[in-house]
Amino acid sequence: MAKKPSRKRSFNVLLEESFKKNWERPALTNYNQNTIYYKDLAQKIAELHLFFEACGIQQGDRIAVCAKNQVNWGVSYLAAMTYGAVVVPILHEFQPANIRHLVIHSESRILFVGDNIWPNMEGLDLPGVEVVVKLTDFQVVYALRETATQTMAEMDSLMQARYPQGFSKEDIHYYVDSPEEMALISYTSGTSGFSKGVMIPFRALTSNVQFAHEAEPHMDCNSRMVSMLPTAHMYGMIFEFLFEMTLGAQVFFLTRLPSPKVILDAMATVKPDTIISVPLVIEKIYKNMLLPFISKARIKLMLNLPVIDKVVKNKIRDNLIQAFGGKFGEVIIGGAPFNREAEAFFKRINFPFTIGYGMTECAPIITYVHWDKTKLYSCGKAAPRMKIKIDSDNPKKIPGEVLVKGENVFLGYYKNEIATREAFVDGWFRTGDMGVIDSDGYLYLKGRSKSMILGPSGQNIYPEEIESILNNLPYVVESLVIEDDFKLVALVYPDFELATEDGLDREALEAKMEENRKMANLELDQYCKIGAIEIVDQEFEKTPKRSIKRYLYQRDVNTR
Repeated sequence: MAKKPSRKRSFNVLLEESFKKNWERPALTNYNQNTIYYKDLAQKIAELHLFFEACGIQQGDRIAVCAKNQVNWGVSYLAAMTYGAVVVPILHEFQPANIRHLVIHSESRILFVGDNIWPNMEGLDLPGVEVVVKLTDFQVVYALRETATQTMAEMDSLMQARYPQGFSKEDIHYYVDSPEEMALISYTSGTSGFSKGVMIPFRALTSNVQFAHEAEPHMDCNSRMVSMLPTAHMYGMIFEFLFEMTLGAQVFFLTRLPSPKVILDAMATVKPDTIISVPLVIEKIYKNMLLPFISKARIKLMLNLPVIDKVVKNKIRDNLIQAFGGKFGEVIIGGAPFNREAEAFFKRINFPFTIGYGMTECAPIITYVHWDKTKLYSCGKAAPRMKIKIDSDNPKKIPGEVLVKGENVFLGYYKNEIATREAFVDGWFRTGDMGVIDSDGYLYLKGRSKSMILGPSGQNIYPEEIESILNNLPYVVESLVIEDDFKLVALVYPDFELATEDGLDREALEAKMEENRKMANLELDQYCKIGAIEIVDQEFEKTPKRSIKRYLYQRDVNTR
């Protein structure tokens, strides 16, 4: 007889208890729009559970959610998880064909989709998908059986029949999960051949949320959070959404492009208790707000005078804190390398920020320390329930691959045993990142041993995907995609001989490459479009296996 799952170790039970305890408190808000309370959230989840029953969904079945950050994204995600289904969050910025690939690959039976996405997918064949629901109003737009459409249309009467006394907090009974059970599949990319479905177990969610409780003890049911990162990615999903749901806190979804102005306006209004950010946002604020001010001759002089420099730095720090709402405990930065100049300045003025390190495969946290214990250019120490080591003969001085082990580590890659085997060595997960570690346990990252590029909002960008498109375009012999100054640049070695035969001079060839850039971007997702193409005059240097020596062509992202 199978052992009954323990309620004490269940992640869904954390949500169940939080919803009951915070019944009358605000839960999810579309910024400057509507708010639903925990009692509303619980009822909407109950309605979707009835819908799943009618659709014949069983525990362990896949349910995909693909839309911009919004209240109903959170409702759908929580409904699927608390029902016992495996959630498949898909980045809304993926191209329709890529979304289709992930939905099919994950074997999702239901797809919740944003209104702006479905019109571009409506004509696509979706084998295995039985129901498609638009998130704005939970309207069924595609169904293999009439039961699904009928159930959603008759939801009020069905709820009345199931809960004749009205739905109350006592009616909340969520699926009791087990630590090693798969909670969700998070895809690292959208394109067929490159996408890996990271299987995240419930223990990883529990451990990451527990970490957030330990790292941010000042947060409670009265706290507020601005969600500006993609909730389809682990960083935003855990620390701007799931953690808050276990607290009974309120989450404000920006629902639109998180530009620095939009973010600062939201911060000033919401006054969040903790701020989760990617480097790009902080770097832009540094470059646009602070750098022009501190570059003035008078301010430079004052910053070099004893006593006066302290007054000036405190003033800058206080104004910056107020710009972020004035209430937060710290700003946690992660998802991509941070500009070293900006980091040094924020450290100098004693701004409350810290840099963490994580990966989708660790759901996501690997290292962290509180802002008042940080070391310059370090990304902290191993998080609770995690271990790190450097695969190097001298890990303090000679960079080696960062290996990790612990509660946060994933189960493996969905339907990809080869990639799963290659990802581990003696039980340690191979991160693909290079680093050193000091005598106090602080990790310093030195670069990636893999070719993946981390996008400005933490998206995983695989240059091979882009290169495979470019290499099939006119006059392109081979290409290499790198990151430079906040954008992707494609270095292209063209077919000079063919260009000459066709009567193309250098200027005409450059014009052809610009056409190629535009053509390639039509096939690429928004966050990985090519910003520029640069022609190189010699073939790329190769390894004995004829692979391009990528490290020779990388540009220092810390000079951005």
